[in-house]
Amino acid sequence: MKNFNLLNLGCVFVLLVTSVSIQAKDVVTDKSIGMELARDIASATVMVCRKAGYSVSAVVVDRHGLMRAALRDDSAARFTLEIAERKANMTVMAWTDSGAFRQARKDIQQELNNINGLIVMEGGIKIVASGYNIGAVGVSGAPGGDKDAMCAKKAIEQLNERIEFAID
Repeated sequence: MKNFNLLNLGCVFVLLVTSVSIQAKDVVTDKSIGMELARDIASATVMVCRKAGYSVSAVVVDRHGLMRAALRDDSAARFTLEIAERKANMTVMAWTDSGAFRQARKDIQQELNNINGLIVMEGGIKIVASGYNIGAVGVSGAPGGDKDAMCAKKAIEQLNERIEFAID
């Protein structure tokens, strides 16, 4: 009887240990935008805007809001870099394009604008690969956020096949 109880206790212990290790992960993997793709999206965005006659900055952040690439066109104002990054961060925080978020949440716009690193303005576009939100691109410098967003969307369209197959 004593051996039976020790055996049961041992089995319970093994089950508890394995169930805890199944539930908790010591290493987390996520899918986020790589440097090369980020660089190419930023470059394509600036070039699309340049062809339309706008001097802009484009900043690409990963899914955690960490900057992966930033480009400022030759005659874009220096402040456009910060604004573009803040638009991209807003997009990552909301996981929707910043213009759509701006329209949907006018009630908290002023509060969010006071958070360091965020700005509720149109011009941030999410980057999705195979259903995963891998990052966002923010654009600033065109005469209006709608034009900033248009440049980013066209750049993403140009690289769409590459973006879609970025995740294996």
